[in-house]
Amino acid sequence: MVSLSNHERIPQKLPFDKLRANGILEMTEQTLRQYLLQTSRRMVELGLNRGTAGNASVRCGEDILITPSALPVAEMAEQDMVLLDADGKILQGGKPSSEWRFHRDILKARPEIGAVLHMHSTFATTIACLGHDVPAVHYHIAIAGGDTIRCTPYSVFGEQNLSDLALEALHGRKACLLGNHGMIALGKDLADALSVALEVEYLCEIYWRTLQAGEPHILTQQQMHEVQEKFVGYKKRS
Repeated sequence: MVSLSNHERIPQKLPFDKLRANGILEMTEQTLRQYLLQTSRRMVELGLNRGTAGNASVRCGEDILITPSALPVAEMAEQDMVLLDADGKILQGGKPSSEWRFHRDILKARPEIGAVLHMHSTFATTIACLGHDVPAVHYHIAIAGGDTIRCTPYSVFGEQNLSDLALEALHGRKACLLGNHGMIALGKDLADALSVALEVEYLCEIYWRTLQAGEPHILTQQQMHEVQEKFVGYKKRS
């Protein structure tokens, strides 16, 4: 497994420059299938998922491309990606991921979001099993869109209730934890969502380690507000 505390082991340049430059809605379905497969493999390589755990989706025009159900990433091919309409009806392919409901609902509710990733990564899942929100233990919490990363109550996987809880936890956010389950990360495209996922996993590791050492010092709402304002200014300059 990749240790996310060793930054030198995390690639500084992820293989999605074309996706980031062109914009997700301009990609052909075939190209999106390629990127979705690459992203799924990358999540495994980075230790964010293993085996059949986790899933990913991306907007494909008005439709959704999503990873298939119960198929290990090592065995996936581009043609295995399932095409759904905006309501979740299968247009092409086999059985979609069991978590297709929250992928559908997030993409429907959040038009600015182009990709949804779900992971069972070690530290995010550890904190989720504690049922903890991740507080502002580090200013990079703002990358997820607020001053906390919320954790939902536990709910059975694949059910509508889990999707409803996830939507609530993701309000105004780009990531959340699913109680006793894992993590969801959102982005404007697959590269952005993967970047958010890596950051959230690292933040969960930092939070876990500070809990072992003592009582974490939590940044105030005012301090986090200042960080968010600086992030906005930084994005405008970059």
